[in-house]
Amino acid sequence: MYDKRIMKNLMSLSKKLIFPISLILILSFSRLIPHPWNFSPILAVGIFSGFYFRKFFLASIIVILAMFIGDVFLGFHNTMFFTYISLLAAVALGLLISKFNFLQIIAAGLTSSICFFIITNFGSWLTLEMYEKNLSGLVQSYILAIPFFHNTVLSTLLYLIVIKLLFENAPRKIREELSLFR
Repeated sequence: MYDKRIMKNLMSLSKKLIFPISLILILSFSRLIPHPWNFSPILAVGIFSGFYFRKFFLASIIVILAMFIGDVFLGFHNTMFFTYISLLAAVALGLLISKFNFLQIIAAGLTSSICFFIITNFGSWLTLEMYEKNLSGLVQSYILAIPFFHNTVLSTLLYLIVIKLLFENAPRKIREELSLFR
């Protein structure tokens, strides 16, 4: 009797963990596939994780762990701290979404892309030797990053829409199992 209860609890826990662990692995490995600069699902998943899990700590762990695993393979860099902070901002934006409708995900996607641009390029200016440590150097860091910004916006919005469509069109049983988190 005791063993059956333990097995049932373990099965329930494993069902709850499959989604976040799968999300971490998919995100981590998606960064290893060749892609255009700043074209990544990570901001979209940060927003969705914040919306879906409704727990800042859990959603943050998923996104940060995914980035960290990818960074293990791709290499660590001076601006990691700023990149991770911008991902936490995306999670926080996801927490503010009440319904995962198109208007809210577009607003969150644009806002998170702008936050990512501002935070990571400030970090580049602060930590990289290529910029003078004055207002002119700061402005230069933002100007030089403009060509990469459109990929951030496009990928974030595209992945948010894909996540929305997948989530809404998932079979009822899968949605019910995923609702264990909410």
